[in-house]
Amino acid sequence: MKRLILIMLLLFALGRGTGGYSKDFDDKKLIEWESLNAKIVSLYKQGLYDQATATAKKALKLAEDEGGLDHPAVPLSLNNLALLYKTTGQYVEAEKHYLLSLKRGELARGPDHPSVATSLNNLAALYRTQGRYEESEPYYKRALAIKEKTLGSDHLSLALSLNNLAELYRILARYDEAEPLYKRALAIREKSLGPDHPAVAESLNNLAELYGLNGRYVQAEPLFIRSLEILEKTLGPNHPAVSDSLNSTALFYHNKGDYERAESLYLRLLAIRERTLARDHPAVAASLEHLAIIYRKTNRADAAEELEKRAREIRVRNLVRRSHD
Repeated sequence: MKRLILIMLLLFALGRGTGGYSKDFDDKKLIEWESLNAKIVSLYKQGLYDQATATAKKALKLAEDEGGLDHPAVPLSLNNLALLYKTTGQYVEAEKHYLLSLKRGELARGPDHPSVATSLNNLAALYRTQGRYEESEPYYKRALAIKEKTLGSDHLSLALSLNNLAELYRILARYDEAEPLYKRALAIREKSLGPDHPAVAESLNNLAELYGLNGRYVQAEPLFIRSLEILEKTLGPNHPAVSDSLNSTALFYHNKGDYERAESLYLRLLAIRERTLARDHPAVAASLEHLAIIYRKTNRADAAEELEKRAREIRVRNLVRRSHD
């Protein structure tokens, strides 16, 4: 479920919204810089990260050469490069470039500009990915404070910062602090985007998962159901975000002990993954394993063993394939 919103945000970071960067660029160089950013997006979407990184380096050099180190195009270019390093697991380089992006952004536009909040958010997300939670929190908080000050309390961008900080608190089991943030993010998205937008579905799912962790099943269930319905309606039944939502909802019923409903959703999820992914995809193996657990809990050992065998065969084939790469 979160994958849909994540991809949308990544594509925004990778070169979208270049307006306002023409200062000190001649027209030809600006077109070249924007073209490089568009190429980065295309390469990223294709998973060609090495080529995207090389292109991002060219875009950064062009921005520095044409605009100088304090030009607004420089922090954006640094951010794009950092994002690619993060995507490929090069966390030291990613941190280095995110910090530099933050520094250049503060010089170019001041410490309270919304673009600085974006840099703070990205750095916090990197630290969260690495499990550096204490370092992550102040950056998320500062990003949120900047957006509230400069954009207002109902701006759509604020929902992302609220959601990010809430996710951190959820990871840290600080549920009482996470809940009001998730609720604010949901309210902003519903007001700005309408009740049936995929981003609203993400917020519903996040709040439902939090309630599930708290054992508040009565409150969680309708949120899971509504989130899934929105995604199926807006994206179609075979979209990856629908698969993620099915998985979250099935896991909720599984943990709740409602094995009949969990089984129904796991079967739907397995059918989608087998239809849309390669039969040897790790996600197919995961679905088989989840379904096998349900079968064991409901005294169907033979059926469980058959699924477990299929899952093991997929895992082995993937291990062999990786060893040959």
